[in-house]
Amino acid sequence: MGGQYDFRKGYALDKDAAEDAVDVKQPYIDNGTDRLDPKRYYSSGFMKDEWDYMWTKTWNLAGPVSDISDPGDYFLFELGRESIIITRDNDGDIKAFYNVCPHRGNQLVSEEFGSLKRFTCSFHSWSFGLDGKCDNVTDEETFRPEVLCHDHDLTALRVGVAAGLVFVSMNEHVMPLEEYLKPLMAQLSSYEIDKMNVISHIRSEWAANWKTGIDAFYELYHLHAVHPETQAVMEDYKAQYDLFANGMSRMIVPFAIPSSRTGNQESMNEGIEVMLSDAGLAPDEFPVSAKEARVAVQKGKRRLSDKLNLNYERYTDAQLSDSFATGIFPNVQLGCHPEAIFIMRFLPHPTDPEKFYYDNIVMFRHVDVEGYKPAAWMGLQEDIDLTGQVRPDIIHISVDETPDLGLVLNQDAELLPFVQKGIRSKGFKGPLWGEQESRLRHFHAELDKYIAKKGL
Repeated sequence: MGGQYDFRKGYALDKDAAEDAVDVKQPYIDNGTDRLDPKRYYSSGFMKDEWDYMWTKTWNLAGPVSDISDPGDYFLFELGRESIIITRDNDGDIKAFYNVCPHRGNQLVSEEFGSLKRFTCSFHSWSFGLDGKCDNVTDEETFRPEVLCHDHDLTALRVGVAAGLVFVSMNEHVMPLEEYLKPLMAQLSSYEIDKMNVISHIRSEWAANWKTGIDAFYELYHLHAVHPETQAVMEDYKAQYDLFANGMSRMIVPFAIPSSRTGNQESMNEGIEVMLSDAGLAPDEFPVSAKEARVAVQKGKRRLSDKLNLNYERYTDAQLSDSFATGIFPNVQLGCHPEAIFIMRFLPHPTDPEKFYYDNIVMFRHVDVEGYKPAAWMGLQEDIDLTGQVRPDIIHISVDETPDLGLVLNQDAELLPFVQKGIRSKGFKGPLWGEQESRLRHFHAELDKYIAKKGL
C-alpha cells in the first residue's frame, strides 16, 4: 500500500494473461468525476423515471433455468409493480407472461413456484395453455363476438436464456440478449450454471434505496471498516476492477491471502487453513507462509479436479481461488466460484424509494462423491440439501425483522439504513467516488444514459 497509484492501470492479478483470457485486465473507462445529486436515492420522481425509462426498457435477470426444468414448471418474478410468470411449455420452450388475466385483471398465480398443465383464473375460471393461448372462456356464448375479437391471450414478454439464467424484458425493441451480455459470456459460461440447482434462497427487506445496496456491494473499500474479519483471508486493496460495455463490471478478489492492509503476509490463520482444507490439502501439506496459500489452493483444486473428474481445466488459476464478483446491469451481482454461484439481486420496492429487497440465491452443482460440498467459508447450514432434487422455499424477512444472513451480510443490513438517512441530510452534496469505487460510477453512468435518452 501507499506510493504512486495509476488509476488508468489499477491492479491486474495476472499481468501476463492472454488477451482472450477471462480474467485479463480490461482497458480503463473514464466515467468522469462529477458529483451526482443525492436525490436519486430517495426521490419519488427519480424512482418513476427509473421505472419508465430503465426497468421497463432493459433486460432483467428473472431466475435460473433449473427452476423450470420440466414442461409446466413455473416461477414468479416480482419486479417493482409487476409480477411475471416464467414457465416452460409443452415443446420445452421457455415463456414469460405478465401475471394477469386479460378478462378482468386478476392475477393468475400466487404461489412462487409450481407446476401446472394450464393457468386458470380463480375469478371466473378462464384458462390459458402453457403457450399463453386462451383455451377456455367460461360461458363463451354469453359474450358478443366483437368482444372476444379483442386479444384475450396472455401478454408475453421478451425472454432469453444465457449461461443457465433466464432474462426477461418488457421492451419489445430491446437489444438481443447475447449482445447485451457479450462482455461477460466467456466468463459466465465457464461456470456451467445450467448444471447447478438452487440450494438456498433468502429475500430480505432493507430500509434503503436499491442503489444504496448496489453501491455497497460493488466495492471493497468498506471491508476494512465494516467487515474487519475478512482482512485475514482476502485481498481487498489490490483487487482487480474491470468495466465493460452496457454497464457491466466486475471485481476479482484474491482469496486465501491476507489483505495488504494488515501488513502481515506471513502468518497463517484459521480462515486460510479452512480454505486450504476445502481445496483438498491435508494439514501437513499447508504452506508455512500465508502469502503462499492462494497458489496452494489453486494447485489443490486442480489435484481435486483430477481425482473427482470435475473438469476444472476450464478455469484459470484465479478462478479456482478467487471471487469473481460480476455485475450485470441493472441490479445483479454474481459471486462466481467453482463450487457455487451467489446470485444477489437488488430489487426495487414497488412504491417506496427508500426500501429494497436484497435477494440472495446460492446455486450448487451436486457431484455424487462423498465429501464434495460447498466451501466452508460460504457459511451454509450443514443440514442443507445439496442434491438439487427439492427446490427450497424462499425465506422472506421483513424490514422489521432482524435478518439472519451470516455475519458479513448482517453487518451490511445494519449499516445501510444509516447510510440512507445520511444521504438525505442537507450536509450531503453527493458521493465522492475514488477509483476503488469505479464500478459505482460506471453503474450510475449507465443508469443516467437510460433516463437521459428516455430508454435506450
